[in-house]
Amino acid sequence: MDRRRALGVALGTAALASRPGGAGAGVSGDLGRACGAVSGNGRPYRRGFDSQRIADLGDGTFLNPIMAGDHPDPSIMKDGKDYYMTFSTFDSYPGLIIWRSRDLLNWQPISPALTKNVGSVWAPDICKHGTRYFIYFAAKASPNATYVIWADRIEGPWSDPIDLGLPDHIDPGHAVGEDGSRWLFLSGGDRIALSEDGLSTIGVVEHIHDPWRYPDEWDVEGFSPEGPKIVRHASYFYLVTAVGGTAGPPTGHMVIAARSKSIHGPWENCPHNPIVRTTDRSQQWWSRGHATLFEGPDGDWWSVYHGYERDFWTLGRQTLLDPVTWTQDGWFRMEGGDLSGPIRAPVGGTKSGPHGLVLSDDFTTLELGRRWNFFKPAKDEARRAQVRDNCLHLAASGTAPANSSPLLLIAGDQGYQFQCDIEIDAGATAGLLLFYDQQLYCGLGFDAARFVTHQYGAERGRPANPHGRRMLIRVRNDRHIVSYHTSGDGGQTWKRFDRGMEVSGYHHNVRGGFLMLRPGLYAAGQGEARFRDFRFRAL
Repeated sequence: MDRRRALGVALGTAALASRPGGAGAGVSGDLGRACGAVSGNGRPYRRGFDSQRIADLGDGTFLNPIMAGDHPDPSIMKDGKDYYMTFSTFDSYPGLIIWRSRDLLNWQPISPALTKNVGSVWAPDICKHGTRYFIYFAAKASPNATYVIWADRIEGPWSDPIDLGLPDHIDPGHAVGEDGSRWLFLSGGDRIALSEDGLSTIGVVEHIHDPWRYPDEWDVEGFSPEGPKIVRHASYFYLVTAVGGTAGPPTGHMVIAARSKSIHGPWENCPHNPIVRTTDRSQQWWSRGHATLFEGPDGDWWSVYHGYERDFWTLGRQTLLDPVTWTQDGWFRMEGGDLSGPIRAPVGGTKSGPHGLVLSDDFTTLELGRRWNFFKPAKDEARRAQVRDNCLHLAASGTAPANSSPLLLIAGDQGYQFQCDIEIDAGATAGLLLFYDQQLYCGLGFDAARFVTHQYGAERGRPANPHGRRMLIRVRNDRHIVSYHTSGDGGQTWKRFDRGMEVSGYHHNVRGGFLMLRPGLYAAGQGEARFRDFRFRAL
């Protein structure tokens, strides 16, 4: 085991304690500020844009998650000194946003790779073969299918999605054999051959491996072998798989492995399975699985996978970083334990920029994909949104958030608030939301005469609106307790709206869908709504 990582917790705690002012001292503004939110062991997070928590503690250690909020099914690739990562984006478009890092802790968004709506996007795999980049992904639609998109530059442009069929499988994982053959490994222990250019399949799906199965008495959601990832190390190919179900009981999801001397098998299951598993609901991270192994900047090894934060299913599956050690028997183990405390940071890389993304928006430009995403958009949905003179003009659509394709953000903190100056046409209704999906959301909107309260995915109260067609609305989600405030005088005075919510149940185990509760805005009815000065701040 790497002693630098083994000593990470002790060194990190001592370093923070000895630093004058704590983590981030001497850094101006929100960047680097340590404040209230803490990890499972009580260690405070550093703060980045809009006071959002960040993993890099600035003292040679980090706290998971490395990507807070809903960044599930992480797929990572190394390309020279750069690392690229993308995630499942489900019904949010533009989707498959690609992020870049050189140190594995500080990530910057590049651009979305997918703009054409082909359904709910599941479990991508990003890779490079020769000089070309590929992303393979499954889409839940009618019918289900697996797609590939490609680009000659990581920044794009990316191709339109190419339908590979495979309606009965999910989670494609690209692999290249010792003989140069290309493959897609699939859910259920199956695979199919790819053409030389990687843009079509050859032959039929074949079953090549029966994954290790957990004891019957374990609390899991279901067997569900999925997320196969192939990594080659020394003289073996390693097949890393997720089993146990994605959500459900916190102890269900897990990481297992098998290996073979050849891409064609036979495969032997690891005697140490499961390699990662939440063993008790008191742990900080639940349902950990869907792992990819890769080489770090200094030649050491790491893994990314996802997990739910304890008691915060609403944040979706967040991306976690776990150090890997190869053992003398030719297998590997994860060294991060339950990931609740500081871990020694990867070494050998360079910081390419501050982590994350500003969620506050003055609407100088409209960053669709990088910042905002439409939910289940129509083909021409993007035409609804234009920015002029620091104002988002959003054409009204539908009658309520359920059918208006709202614009949404990913927020990764347990508590946050956001506000916006909203002006509407006479026939429009607009407002701010906490949105899971079209059947589960809450928020506050208004038309020219009345407010509309959104509760449990339905439109409930309609009290009188004293502000007319323009007002400020603020939404505060403080660890699942939601409150609203309004102002009719530009924010000089605020009045608390007489309707509160508790939203801890707005998540997958109640509603399904594998999504998260996301802040956003909507415009319904006739005409348009105009949004100015959107401000976000983590609490």
